[in-house]
Amino acid sequence: MNNIIIKCLNLTKSYQDGNLTVNILKKISFELQKGNIAGIIGKSGSGKTTFLHLLAGLDTPTSGEILFNGKLFSSMSSNQMSKFRNVELGFIYQFHHLMLDFNILENVAIPLLINKKSKKESEEIAYKMLKKVKLEDKIKKYPSQLSGGERQRVAVARAFINKPSLIIADEPTGNLDTYNANIIFNLIFKLNSDFNTSFLIVTHDPVLIKKIPILFKIKNGQLFIYKN
Repeated sequence: MNNIIIKCLNLTKSYQDGNLTVNILKKISFELQKGNIAGIIGKSGSGKTTFLHLLAGLDTPTSGEILFNGKLFSSMSSNQMSKFRNVELGFIYQFHHLMLDFNILENVAIPLLINKKSKKESEEIAYKMLKKVKLEDKIKKYPSQLSGGERQRVAVARAFINKPSLIIADEPTGNLDTYNANIIFNLIFKLNSDFNTSFLIVTHDPVLIKKIPILFKIKNGQLFIYKN
């Protein structure tokens, strides 16, 4: 039985700057097993976010292949890729990206509504997820009425709402103080345990780096195992 959730082979990303070819990523091969948490570190501008965007299907590689559960990204149409991202992937960013005109319950329910679930069912599921991140008492509040840590917990709940196979997180604690960062760390590890969800996390946070069991580093466009 294949236990690999996502895999890339000889992944390269480059762009042209006049007559110069700039290689951001150079023939990276990588795989992540189902249920594992892996981190990616590297200097600013090293290509970490570019790598995440490629693995999420938000950008296309110059060359190389990406497979999710054994299926090639290159074999998917744009509609199939959009559905894949909504159902199979969850996203957590440094900035929460909540919709300011919608309350917390509505924000978390949005991915389910996009997936054609009824408003009633979507909000019932969203409430249960907000309960998991201990915000069930604030479901009618708007993002502007929450603290930064609370807004990021809402973003975590939204990322998990479709019970995705993989969560891609780009600096999920980058804007948080130590107290709230620890809340997010604990949430990530608890939800990983509860749902067996795989995580790929880009971070500079030294505390989170120590906690992540598998760590990679991007340097000079290449990916290295940093800790295993």
